[in-house]
Amino acid sequence: MKVIIEYEASWGNSFLDGSNNEPLPSKGRDFIATGKKLSKNYYQKTVTKDTVMGLLNRLIGDQRKLYQSRQDENYYLKDIEEVFNEKTDLIDKPTAVSEEVVFLRNIGKSDDQNSFVGLLKNDSPIFTSAFSPELWGILWLDFQELYSFVINETYQIKMTDSVYYPLRIKSQIEQVGAIKLKEENLKQALEMIEVFKNNLVDYKFESEKPKILSLYLSALYIQINRLLKTKEEIKSVLTKKGNISGISCNSFTAKDFLGAFSGGKKRSWGAPYLFKERIKGAGEVTHRLTKKSGVLTILLKISKERAENLKQRIEEAAVAPFYLGKKGLAYVTKIDTREVE
Repeated sequence: MKVIIEYEASWGNSFLDGSNNEPLPSKGRDFIATGKKLSKNYYQKTVTKDTVMGLLNRLIGDQRKLYQSRQDENYYLKDIEEVFNEKTDLIDKPTAVSEEVVFLRNIGKSDDQNSFVGLLKNDSPIFTSAFSPELWGILWLDFQELYSFVINETYQIKMTDSVYYPLRIKSQIEQVGAIKLKEENLKQALEMIEVFKNNLVDYKFESEKPKILSLYLSALYIQINRLLKTKEEIKSVLTKKGNISGISCNSFTAKDFLGAFSGGKKRSWGAPYLFKERIKGAGEVTHRLTKKSGVLTILLKISKERAENLKQRIEEAAVAPFYLGKKGLAYVTKIDTREVE
C-alpha cells in the first residue's frame, strides 16, 4: 500500500522539551526557544516512524496522543507498526526549503528585561510614612556619616521634608553605585562589615576592597532592623522575607524595585527564533526557523485486503488538511492499495 501526502510550509524545528510520545507533565512541557536557552536547544526535526504513525492515526480519526493509542489493547495500527521500517518505507522529498525569521510567543513566566514597567505608584507607604525619611535618608549620607551611623546604634538620621518616590530612589542608588571607595576609607569599611555580620545582615565580602554600594545597601537593612524595634508598621511595606523588592545587601535590580510599585513587570512577549554559532571554516552562521514543502510517500507492507480496510477508514474519517509536524499544511493526494513489493 502506498499513501502519498503533499505538505507546504511545514515547520522543522522544536520549541518544547520532552516528547509527544510520553505523558504530558503536570505543568506542561517547557518552552526551550527563548534567547538564553536557544543556544543549547536548536533542534531540527525530521519525519520519523512516530511521525508516520501519528499521521495515520490522525487520518483514521484517532485524535489521541500516539502513546495513548499504542497503549490501547485494540490498537488499530499495531500490525503495521511491527513491520514498518522508517529507513525503507518512508520517502520524504522536499521540493522547497527556506529559512525565515519568526517571532515566537513565550508563554512562560519570564519578564521582558527592556520594557517599561508601567505607571508607578509614588504614594506607596514605604515613601510617604513617618519612618520614610529615616529609612531612605541612609542613601544621602556621605561616607563619614554612613560610618558613624553603622557603628553607632543611637545615630539619628537628620529629618528632612524631602519627597521620596521610586524613580528618585533608583537614581540615588545608581549615583551611589558609581562612587569608588577611597584607600583611606578602607579600614572604616572593614569595621562596618564586621557590624553587618554581627547584626546578621547578609553582606558578602567578595573582594579585598568592598563596593560602596554594598555598604550603603547593607546599612539600609541595618536601619530596617533598628526601625523594627520601635516602628512595627514598617513590616507592612516589606516582603514576606523582610526585604525591599529589588534591593539586597549586595546589589540593586531596578526592574524588580520599580516593578513592586507598578502593575507588575511586563511579561516577555517573545523573541526572534535565531541561533548564531561560529563554525570552523565557515565563520559565524545564523540558524533560523526552517520551513519545508514537499511530498511524503509512506509504504505499508500489508495485504491488499488490509490496505482496502485502511483506505476505507481514511475515507470515512474524511479528515480535513492537517499539520505535518509543527504548523504548515498537509493533505493526502493519493492512496494506492496495491501490495508493495
